[in-house]
Amino acid sequence: MSAEILLVDDNSIQAATRQAILRLGGRRVAVAESAQQALELLEDPDFVASLGLVITDHWMPDLNGPQFVERLRQRLPAIPVLVVSGMPDAESEYVDLNVLFRIKPIPPDQLIGLVDYLLDDRMSRTA
Repeated sequence: MSAEILLVDDNSIQAATRQAILRLGGRRVAVAESAQQALELLEDPDFVASLGLVITDHWMPDLNGPQFVERLRQRLPAIPVLVVSGMPDAESEYVDLNVLFRIKPIPPDQLIGLVDYLLDDRMSRTA
């Protein structure tokens, strides 16, 4: 059984596009339309048990990417996180949060490759 990916993005078009790309790549994807909704999903122990990766946007209302990742790290310090942003300068906001930061747009093959890399790396560390 493949690990679940939690995709956090308040832009429904971008979220649906990334979800479709990842599903075509054979991945199971849950979408949260806000950081708060993502944190609520993380209250479910069954969901957390199946979670292998979190992909989050940087700029979101209420809780932005760094604020979300800080809260995520309190609950899941070792979960791989991919942050996508259209703002290159935003990477500095993730210092010491252990994330992989990429500028969007990310071509579909690169997105699938990054996900494969992050999930494979996690599986090799927990094996």
